[in-house]
Amino acid sequence: MNDLFRPWLDKFVVVYLDGILVFSRTLEEHQGHLRQVLEKLREANFKINAKKCEWAKTQVLYLGHVLDGDNIKPEDSKIAAIRDWPTPRTLTELRSFLGLANYYRKFVRNFSTIAVPLRRLLRKETIWKWDKDFMSAMKKLKQALIGYPVLKVDDLSLPFVVTTDASQYVIRVVLQQDDGHGYRPVEFMSARMPLEKVATSTYERELYALRQTLEHWKHFLLGRHFKVYSDHETPRWLKTQAKMTPKLTRWAAEIDQYDFELKPVKGKYNVVADALSRRVDYFGAIVHYLDVGKDLQQKIRKAYAQDPIYSDHLKRVKGAPETEPNYRTTEGLLFEKTDVFDRLCIPSSEEIRSLILGECHDTEGHFGWQKTLANLMRAYTWPGMKNDCVEYVRSCKVCQRNKTRTRAPQSLLRPLPIPDQPGDSVSIDFMDTQVKSRHGKSQVMVIVDRFSKYAVFVPLPSEAHTNLVIQNFFDCWVSENGIPLSIVSDRDSRFTSQNWQELMGVYGSKLLTSSGRHPETNGQTEQMNKILQQILRMYIRPDQISWDEMLLKVASAYNNSVHLSTCRTPNELHKSFRPRRLFEGLNRDQIHRLPPGTKFVVQHEKELATVVENLRKAQHRMIEQANKHRRPSQFQVGDLVWVSSKEFAPEENISQKLLPTYRGP
Repeated sequence: MNDLFRPWLDKFVVVYLDGILVFSRTLEEHQGHLRQVLEKLREANFKINAKKCEWAKTQVLYLGHVLDGDNIKPEDSKIAAIRDWPTPRTLTELRSFLGLANYYRKFVRNFSTIAVPLRRLLRKETIWKWDKDFMSAMKKLKQALIGYPVLKVDDLSLPFVVTTDASQYVIRVVLQQDDGHGYRPVEFMSARMPLEKVATSTYERELYALRQTLEHWKHFLLGRHFKVYSDHETPRWLKTQAKMTPKLTRWAAEIDQYDFELKPVKGKYNVVADALSRRVDYFGAIVHYLDVGKDLQQKIRKAYAQDPIYSDHLKRVKGAPETEPNYRTTEGLLFEKTDVFDRLCIPSSEEIRSLILGECHDTEGHFGWQKTLANLMRAYTWPGMKNDCVEYVRSCKVCQRNKTRTRAPQSLLRPLPIPDQPGDSVSIDFMDTQVKSRHGKSQVMVIVDRFSKYAVFVPLPSEAHTNLVIQNFFDCWVSENGIPLSIVSDRDSRFTSQNWQELMGVYGSKLLTSSGRHPETNGQTEQMNKILQQILRMYIRPDQISWDEMLLKVASAYNNSVHLSTCRTPNELHKSFRPRRLFEGLNRDQIHRLPPGTKFVVQHEKELATVVENLRKAQHRMIEQANKHRRPSQFQVGDLVWVSSKEFAPEENISQKLLPTYRGP
């Protein structure tokens, strides 16, 4: 089901097993969505049970939840079952109760805290003994579920706000949105804090809580800017770490996928720390103001002692200033004099240099290394600053995620093999004319023989379903030319449908589909579409309603013209003779005649061999030209990669231009 409705998932269709939910903003829009869904089900030969269907409802029961346009709440019968649940007498009965309650935990603030006593009974080493403490915990959990808050249905046009609170034992989080009437909860989330082996310190537990929160609501938050309110001190702590364990590095990298703002506020939310670290091995997604104050100055003074170059300069400036005319010292800090301004000398400390690099790159627009270096040189200096700057910018994950690539794309062109003869392989595609003819046609099915370049153009209505495409393919191509050994197409739903694939499998045709975002895989029909549009412009009337009547004339003009790749006309190759054109009737002496008997076979085989050689030369020229703008792929199996956001389905009310350019790694 997910594969069947994949182009529409989360746009206006939600699927769970065989349960299909179609949602729309208006009744008119809903009718269109239903028509598309029912048509897709019919193409796939699925039948629906009318008795189990509900149509055009403003409120619907789905997967144990009552949904309407704005709110979501639990099904009343399920809450009643929780309310009337008898006292558990065995572990199995307790697990059943917790299983049902857990399904609705997103409605309960601090669910994990309330359920802690009951979960203790599930431990292997715990002896079953139901007492008043467990009864009290069960009663609290029932009351929390009975008095559930009505959650807001998420609105992707509004920003999300995440509020976290982590303790030694549990994680408590709420996801909210401001709909103009104050912050309303979208979901609650709570979880147990892991054992000390996983998170050994307070800082690690806080970082773990943030990581778990973002992962839990990944479907809401990834690819969007949002705010996180927390009393965590982890960002300050993380910023001071010169090195991190592999575990913390992995957690930080997972958090770095998200575009969020850790913002200190008072009152409604707890005071939070500064933004995530700007360290060399972890560059935060959103970086805020770096306070180069007394703490950092003190660190610089201490770090001078570990720097052999600047410690020597500092001693000489303090002892004999005249020996170092290009330097001065103020309050224990060393400055290099220049004609315009004096620059603070930064000692050899990875932590300090990383913080300053982050200030000059992250908060100044994430520009390239040249602009970042120019910013640095206005205030700071240290040996090897250019190399450090280049490495910092090259490794910046925010830049990697959001900047477009100017380098040539990876992977050299590898065209499909040349067929052995006409009829072996065809390419097929649809061209939308964006205008309806007087016969109700608005698109063209373009079929091209990959050897002879012979083309057939079939007009179709705008909503041509798979069965109509199959019928026209057999009527207009197979009936005259036979079934091809292979068919090259894009990933149009009609070519990936079960009907098309099964039928071609029965006849032994191998289906080859182009790679996503790479139309050059099926470049022959892409080029043919351009030729078709160009010729149609020459012949159609200004009203453009007779274009489908001209397709036979266009096909004849093309098929009787010499193709640059084969140096023959498509008709000549496909039909093994050169049809006589109308304009040739005046010159009967030049009529092309076929050789008799076996000479025809010999000549035909020579012609095919010549054409194959011509196709190889044309293919070589195409590869040579295309690879001028490409470079060999450097990817290896198992490599972490950035994936273009264009590979993901666009989301409603989200600007693709403002989304990160890449996702991952």
